[in-house]
This record gives sequence, C-alpha cells and structure tokens, in this order.
Amino acid sequence: MRNNLARSIFTALSLGALFSLCSSPAFGQGQPEPSGVNPAGGGVPMRSLEKLKAKSSGPTPRAADGKPDLSGIWGPDPKMIGDIAVALKPGEKLPLQPWALKLSKERLSKDDPNASCLPSGIPRQSPFPFKIIQTPKLIVFLIEGNVHTYRQVFMDGSAHPKDLDPSWFGDSRGKWEGDTLVVDTVGFNDKFWFDGIGHPHTEKLHVIERYRRTDGGNLNYEITIDDPGAYTRPFTLYGHSPLLQNTEIMEYFCIENNQDVAHILGKGAPAKE
Repeated sequence: MRNNLARSIFTALSLGALFSLCSSPAFGQGQPEPSGVNPAGGGVPMRSLEKLKAKSSGPTPRAADGKPDLSGIWGPDPKMIGDIAVALKPGEKLPLQPWALKLSKERLSKDDPNASCLPSGIPRQSPFPFKIIQTPKLIVFLIEGNVHTYRQVFMDGSAHPKDLDPSWFGDSRGKWEGDTLVVDTVGFNDKFWFDGIGHPHTEKLHVIERYRRTDGGNLNYEITIDDPGAYTRPFTLYGHSPLLQNTEIMEYFCIENNQDVAHILGKGAPAKE
C-alpha cells in the first residue's frame, strides 16, 4: 500500500510541480526545486507509483462476454497533466484559435480550477491512480485524485440525452469496435482546464476516446478533441497507463485543509513551444 505521506503532500508538492514549479522564476523567487519533485508534472505521489507497476504483462484478460477486460487500477500518464501538447504526435502543435492561445498565455496557476479542488474534466489526469470497473452495460472510472470523483460510461446502446446540463465530465456513451472501447462524450461545461498551463475549451467540446488493453499490464488510449469554439480543427492525444498491482485507490479530498492557492505563484511553462 502506498505511503499515506503521499496524500498529505499532494497539494503542497504535486500542484506546485504541475504549475508554479514548471516556471523556475515563479518558484520561491528562484529557489531550487524540492528534492523528488518533477517540474514536468507528477512529483512525489506519481513517483511513488513506480514500484506498483505490474512486473509482467501476459495476455489481455477477457470478460465473461468475451470483450477485453479493462478492469483494474491504472497509473496516470504525465503527458495528460502538465501540457497536453506533449501527447500529440511528434511535430504536431495544438491548433488553437487566436483567442484561445491568448487566454492560455494569460492564465495563472492560482486560477486553475484544479487548485481550488474542482474536477479535472477530460482529458486531464491527476498524478494519482484511477480504477476501472467494467460490466456489460456500464463502465465506471473511479478517480482517486483531486476531488475523488467518478465517470460513468453507459454501454446499453442509448444515445446522449437531449438538452444536457453542462457538466465537468459530460455525458459518456460507449461501444465496442472489435477489441477497442470507443467512448463518445458531449455536454461539457467550459470551466475546467485541459492541463496545468491552461489550454481552454468551450461548451462545443466533443471528445472521442479509444481504449485498448494491449496485454495484461498496459492500457493505451487515443483521445480526439473536437471543439470548433476554441480550436481550428480536431486533434488527437495519445496516452498510456500501466497496470498497478498490490494497491487500491485511496480516499482523498483535496478540499480538506487546502491552503495552497494563496502560495501558488506565476504560471506553468509549456512543455514545448
């Protein structure tokens, strides 16, 4: 089981690593980074997961209905935390509209909804694990980090409801295409940031995720973002999560004793320009 110390230092180190520490002039007025903190995102809690990765993979497990079984506890992908631009194919850039580019440059880390313990939305991840529970009619993502929340993916063939109230994770409907789980999500609000440096979106956001468990120990996914309100064209992010063993997601509520916002300085630096 992971050391509970990782939980108590999340907001102090993880948020700092993701935001203020990404910009060296902003951290502690030029002081060196704390030992163990990765300025590219993650920090101590994420590093503590390394020893929990499955040592061997084996074949892809199957559910009773013959579909790949995605159930398990999965580690986060750092590319989905600090700057999603690093999750693009090499050489690609985020196709931001001018207003969205301007806004992302102006946003400060202290204004990140994540810093105030609000949900991450999609595709952003936290530096903590998530758990997938799979049934034929419903797949649930239990998310340990930040607000300790969940996502539901309805697998019953139903369509998105009309007149959805905008929400942090939207409304997700899934289906199987061979061995790939395809999740279609709409109905987002425009409140969350795509990543730690503040890439925005609008309520026109439409996300299609493709999950594939390539073997027993690895989960690969492609996330296609289509938001004509903020981007000039759709783009796709590529991620990977390792299976974690001999652990369980832990109860964690960011809002409890959250004193970090007043101490977050500056702006996170892009992973690449």
